[in-house]
Amino acid sequence: MAKVGNRQNKTLVCSECKEENYREQRNVKNTTERLEKKKYCPRCRKHTEHKEKK
Repeated sequence: MAKVGNRQNKTLVCSECKEENYREQRNVKNTTERLEKKKYCPRCRKHTEHKEKK
């Protein structure tokens, strides 16, 4: 059974305009690498690569 404290909110930042657009939860024990997703950026008005903020 998963422990309560393993999930944390992480902020995703657009790789082109550097704007913080999304917040997602992830389990920090199971996924050790940073999140990278292709999502829509309203400022750029297109789909761009979003990476987890440091």
